[in-house]
Amino acid sequence: MKNPVEERFAEFHQKWMCQVEENLQRLLEASRQISPRAEREALVSKVTTHFKGYYIAKWEAAHEDVLAFFSPVWLSPLENAYLWVTGWKPSMAFPMIESLRPAAEMSEEQMKKVKELRVKIRLEEEKVEREMERQQVALADRRMVELARLAGQIRNGGLMGEENALVEVALKGLLSGLERVMKAADCVRLKTLKGLLEVLSPLQRVDFLAAILMFQVNIRKWGMKRAGFR
Repeated sequence: MKNPVEERFAEFHQKWMCQVEENLQRLLEASRQISPRAEREALVSKVTTHFKGYYIAKWEAAHEDVLAFFSPVWLSPLENAYLWVTGWKPSMAFPMIESLRPAAEMSEEQMKKVKELRVKIRLEEEKVEREMERQQVALADRRMVELARLAGQIRNGGLMGEENALVEVALKGLLSGLERVMKAADCVRLKTLKGLLEVLSPLQRVDFLAAILMFQVNIRKWGMKRAGFR
């Protein structure tokens, strides 16, 4: 059964994905047709704004219940299998760049910048992973083990008051740590997107965003079909 945060975000996510599909069709049309540069740039801006809106809504909901995003009920098991700290792994974007039709048309300067960004993003991914590991290890330190024992006694009616407050404070600290790691990972995702778009030409940006959205839409369709949903 979904809690209120999961209910609200599941509804938001469903509407957000509908807009993703619409944006994908517009990007594919823009890629096939010869359109003015200004129109392509306006479309890219619209799609990136839609991406940013997702993270604004995510952070607001996660402040109420961050654990919902580490095991999201609105995603299929296949989608969950691809999650990296509550979302897509930033380094996944670089193979998409290499597989694009205009990739062969990229200048040496563009390829150099993409390579440099890839190294930088990998370092930031590793930083997030180390922080996530630190949070996981903190869950099993001596203080938390003792508090877990106290929490068991509280449930059995053995402890009250101050001990209960200590458990609540400790849990609040753990959840706050997970929220920080989640936001750090999201910032790396947004930085990757921004960095690559700055390197690409208007047409390459359209094709790149179309590839990202196509992957997102298809993974969801395959995952929902495999899970038995329509």
